[in-house]
Amino acid sequence: MKLSEALNKAFGTHVVVHSNITNDFVLEGLAPLESATQHQVSYIQQEQYIKDLKDSKAGAVLIKDSIKDKVPTHMQPLVVDNPHLAFALLSQLFAKGDFIAKPHTDSVIDKTASIAANVVLGKHVSIGAHTMIMPGVVIADNVSIGSYCKIYPNVVIYRESIIGDRVLIHAGSVIGSDGFGYAQNALGEHTKIEHNGRTIIEDDVEIGANNVVDRAVFGETRIKKGSKIGHSCVIAHNSIVGEHSLLVAQVGLAGSTTTGRNVVLGGQVGTGGHVHIGDFTQVAGRGAVSKNLPPKSKWGGHPIMQLDEWMKFYVNLRRMLKERDKS
Repeated sequence: MKLSEALNKAFGTHVVVHSNITNDFVLEGLAPLESATQHQVSYIQQEQYIKDLKDSKAGAVLIKDSIKDKVPTHMQPLVVDNPHLAFALLSQLFAKGDFIAKPHTDSVIDKTASIAANVVLGKHVSIGAHTMIMPGVVIADNVSIGSYCKIYPNVVIYRESIIGDRVLIHAGSVIGSDGFGYAQNALGEHTKIEHNGRTIIEDDVEIGANNVVDRAVFGETRIKKGSKIGHSCVIAHNSIVGEHSLLVAQVGLAGSTTTGRNVVLGGQVGTGGHVHIGDFTQVAGRGAVSKNLPPKSKWGGHPIMQLDEWMKFYVNLRRMLKERDKS
């Protein structure tokens, strides 16, 4: 589909493009600036990403009029009032089909794998040696599961997810579901952003019960090797959890959160979107991570502060409250 045709089909009367199309290329999809090709479209909603324009190979970028002059000459600006909304509408042209449970004979299942009763497999599923799939598991199309894995009852693995070797996924967890992504128009109405990426769980990862690991908008959400995730955690779209990290129960990572290796997040830690937590950093339980945290540091509290500072603050606060109650 040509770019002009795609824009007309996706936008209709909802979005107006205020610039001319100078290169009506065949549009193959949407991608972030860092990985987009000349046949893909990206977008910028926040000015902090302007720096990524110069090295991007994207064929076009959805952008506000106020920063259109920052677009390099090899890329054409698609000037719109609300790039986020325009991206959401355009993403729907590339939405992939939903999983429909039908008997399929094209899956590749190792003869040593164990598949329990009431397991539903999509098409083009691959399951490695000595892997156990327990009752009630649903595995959608084009999913790959490695060797020596245990997938416990009632786990759901959405399309195109990749699970490495020796991975444990406990009961009720959902891997590769849509992230929570919407764009708002001028009337306050919400438009769904289609999540067309995938989820990758690397080797030796353990995921507790009732977790959700969302697939990416584009690209991937990734849990790197050796990481362990407690019960009832949410890993949002495009997040990356570094190698050998520990996420205790009820941790919530907002979209595009990234961590280095051996990060430890205590129970109920939450992050804002697009923050990075450095290697070997620890955050105490219920800490609210609203900014990037440097490597080899310890943090706690809300607002987030260095752990020793937070503990002193808490002690002083209690002392002040006790003195007030005495007076």
